Amino acid sequence: MRCPYCQQPDTKVVDSRESEIGEAIRRRRECLACGKRFTTYERIETVPFYVIKKDGRREDFDPQKLFTGLKKATEKREISPDRLRAIVDEIEADLRQSGRAEIPSEEIGEMVMERLRDLDEIAYIRFASVYREFKDLQQVRQEIERVLTPGKRSK
Repeated sequence: MRCPYCQQPDTKVVDSRESEIGEAIRRRRECLACGKRFTTYERIETVPFYVIKKDGRREDFDPQKLFTGLKKATEKREISPDRLRAIVDEIEADLRQSGRAEIPSEEIGEMVMERLRDLDEIAYIRFASVYREFKDLQQVRQEIERVLTPGKRSK
């Protein structure tokens, strides 16, 4: 494993642990040359599956893209990157367990929103406003009212 800072090939594993749902092993590594630390993840190589976008295009499922979207929605909120990675791992595991080779992006978006709603209402509204493409404040208000009404879920 090459150090991302100095590109030297000699690193040592300082700590290893399973991800929250056991889909990956997280390893903290230290470069023997420069002494800097970094994190790597080891995952089982699996058969790829595809996301069917709203316009009909097909893309490889990219967990990093999902993580980036969660990071944007939770920006300046007190939510750790490890918690976001756990959500990505949960969603990816659920999708793989479905056994389907193609998953509509709408289904993935709903899975994200379900988890964000339980995690942080502000992050949920941020994500929903982009995902659902709200056109005006009335739509935002309706979504906020749904969040504030216990038991009432979004369409």
